[in-house]
Amino acid sequence: MEAKAYLKYARISPRKVGIVLDLIRGKDVAEAKAILKSTPKSASEYLVKLLDSAVANADHNFQMDVSKLYVNECFCCPGPIQKRIMPRAQGRAYRINKRTSHVTLSVKERD
Repeated sequence: MEAKAYLKYARISPRKVGIVLDLIRGKDVAEAKAILKSTPKSASEYLVKLLDSAVANADHNFQMDVSKLYVNECFCCPGPIQKRIMPRAQGRAYRINKRTSHVTLSVKERD
């Protein structure tokens, strides 16, 4: 049994989120939260909330023991890209891609 939490349309690049997700994959919830709070990446703010949500789902929906939980699975998929333009010299326009992410995080009880 596992409890999941989803973050959709986060305005951060999936590549940036993936770096931080690699740090917490397979860790206990308390350790993962400590890592996220001490990591100076912008994705950490999103992931602390997401981890808290997954733990709350496990506690409320499945009556799991919070002290035995660990990060079972976490991954990030690209969401829709907001396309913008930046005016350049001689009437040209360069494209700016504002990327979004869909993040999934699941927690599971240790045996």
